Amino acid sequence: MLKQIMGSIALCIAIVVVQPLYAQQTENTLGSLWPEVEKNYPGVNARTSAVDAAKLYERAVKSDMLPQVKAQVQNTYGTYEGSAGAFFPQPGFFNVSGTASALGGSSTTANSFGSTTVEWELFSFGRLRKENEAVRTLFDKTVSEKDAYLLNLKKILSERYINLLYNDAKLNWTAKNAERLDSIRNITSGLSAAGLRPAADSLLASSSYIQAMGEHDKWDGLTHAAVVKLSELYGKDNIDYTSSSHRFHTLTQNLVKRPININPAHPILDALDKQSAYYSRRGEAQKRSALPSLRLLGGYAYRGTGIAPNGIVSGAWKDGFNNTTSNFLVGVGIIWNVSGLHTSRLKGEKLFKDAESSKQLHTQYELAMQADLSASQAKIHQQYEQLGKTGLAVKQSQDAYDMYLARYKSGLIALSELLQIRSLLEQAENAHIEASRDYWMLLAYEAELTADFDFLFNNL
Repeated sequence: MLKQIMGSIALCIAIVVVQPLYAQQTENTLGSLWPEVEKNYPGVNARTSAVDAAKLYERAVKSDMLPQVKAQVQNTYGTYEGSAGAFFPQPGFFNVSGTASALGGSSTTANSFGSTTVEWELFSFGRLRKENEAVRTLFDKTVSEKDAYLLNLKKILSERYINLLYNDAKLNWTAKNAERLDSIRNITSGLSAAGLRPAADSLLASSSYIQAMGEHDKWDGLTHAAVVKLSELYGKDNIDYTSSSHRFHTLTQNLVKRPININPAHPILDALDKQSAYYSRRGEAQKRSALPSLRLLGGYAYRGTGIAPNGIVSGAWKDGFNNTTSNFLVGVGIIWNVSGLHTSRLKGEKLFKDAESSKQLHTQYELAMQADLSASQAKIHQQYEQLGKTGLAVKQSQDAYDMYLARYKSGLIALSELLQIRSLLEQAENAHIEASRDYWMLLAYEAELTADFDFLFNNL
């Protein structure tokens, strides 16, 4: 019996301890929405695809350093007249000469031909290396742009969540106002029925209550609209923000040491830095493209014809695969586009100017972000002080309203005086809600500037 009693006591203690822990573990925060947004939002997937595309482009450019192999196979039917003399072949083809002989038979014949050429750029004064460095920088820039997009998406998510909590707070505020006015209306109706108050007081109280209900309907629609806007990011409609609604009004100060300077590795600044480096390396590669390149050349050709060695020409298609010959070619060549010297120099200078423009834009952004960070931190400090004062004002206004309501019930003051006190309480509550929204919005803006949303995600 004693063992059963002790077991029951231990079970009750375990339930009491585990329930608060479980509630704490399942409590939703703003940060609990982000994994779903990052995983499913199409904009994030688009940026990921852009990074993958940049990686594939980098691999494609690197493959230019490998030998370039070209092949062709053809089968033709036509005349075979020829003439003596030399000609300049186009890249990928080479000439094989033959002896002239008297031919007889058909005036047309079939021919078959296949060839493979290999071209390997051995030396290009560092052009290929600079091109590879440029595409690597382009890939890094794409990654930084994705990080910057994710940072901005966090801010958008935070702002929409804060707006939802703000609209929900306004909805509860109008409901509370309507509840107070409904209570005044019922009291006034009773006093009017007893002849202690004029009938005009009952109409005035009823009018104020109807206005409050209309305001409640307005904020009810705005709250539903805010849920829709947030669902566009989150992808689901069942968003539980109950615990966040309480924290929205809680005076929470960010006690984490704030950075006073913008991090040079901020994704926005890093993307501009990578963009400048990309243009600079592209410019170097462009200028070096005006220099000659040393290439290793090789080729193999296979040919069949309907012309027999004895000079008899066959017009049959199958004989076009007879009388075969094969040739090969190996050599070293220098290719220099002399007429492109001026054009390559101008293109290179243009890219260097683009790099300088991106560098100056980087400096501009850094200065602007530094100024915004200093200004936002000053605003956050003052906003925190305002929140403390508006919270105290709400408490004192509520106490005053309760006292004036008791006096109104006793017939010591008129309805107009009570409604004026209620209006002051309403203004104090509204000011506190507005201050709360402004405070959290400032924290979201600061989080974007510092690239750190940990405090906001964990405390709202």
